[in-house]
Amino acid sequence: MFPVERHPFEPFLPEGCRLLMLGSFPPAEKRWSMHFYYPNFTNDMWRIFGLCFFGDKLHFVDVERKTFCLDAIIDFLTAKGIGMYDTATAVRRLKNTAADKDLEVVEPTDLKAMVRSLPRLEAIVTTGQKATDVLRECLDISGEPRVGEYVEFEFEGRMLRLWRMPSSSRAYPLKVEKKAEYYGRLFEGLLFS
Repeated sequence: MFPVERHPFEPFLPEGCRLLMLGSFPPAEKRWSMHFYYPNFTNDMWRIFGLCFFGDKLHFVDVERKTFCLDAIIDFLTAKGIGMYDTATAVRRLKNTAADKDLEVVEPTDLKAMVRSLPRLEAIVTTGQKATDVLRECLDISGEPRVGEYVEFEFEGRMLRLWRMPSSSRAYPLKVEKKAEYYGRLFEGLLFS
């Protein structure tokens, strides 16, 4: 039997959160370069943010130390109202990877409570198929967006958007610049500048 792993991070939900980004579950700690979301240095998420907002994929990257500029990331996300968490609070790794296909969700995140706690929320982003499936099941979302697109859904009288973005994992076969094009449409749609 595979051991149950609990989520290592608290939800990052800045005041005034307008956008909630949800992955499936973090990679194993031995792969981290920092103690925050998208922690492994080979993951492209912070390069995507750098390209989208600053035109520089290295904006949030500390190349010399092979890590990311955590304080700058937290300040940026807080200023923009972008939250981070995952759709699973506890998982079993069926293999020694963070790949969706190798994760068994033992305890899904209480996403209804999370969304209720974010009165200014406009959109949710999922960055993998498992995260999309768990979220849709939890919030009873009938539509499923294609990668790079969104569907609107109602949650307790509020209209929200679910965006499906390409994975920021290097295993996802798309150059970081192309991934950033998808994310750029999302950020433009929310009028981030």
